[in-house]
Amino acid sequence: MKRTAITLPDDLAKLVDSEARRRQTSVSEVVRLYLVQGLAAGSSEEPRRIPWAGMVDDPEMVPAARMEELPAEHW
Repeated sequence: MKRTAITLPDDLAKLVDSEARRRQTSVSEVVRLYLVQGLAAGSSEEPRRIPWAGMVDDPEMVPAARMEELPAEHW
């Protein structure tokens, strides 16, 4: 097992400490558990869903790739 040092914001460190006490285990074990859960959730072959994707479906919207051309067309 590799030893790694991480820096956590104070509020997150308190949450991790609380969870370790609640589970009666070490802070390292809690961090490992949540890292595995978080990384495993993102490792599926299915692309991550972006919650706001598709909210705006406007045929008049200008694609970003054309932003340079648009002023030239109208001026």
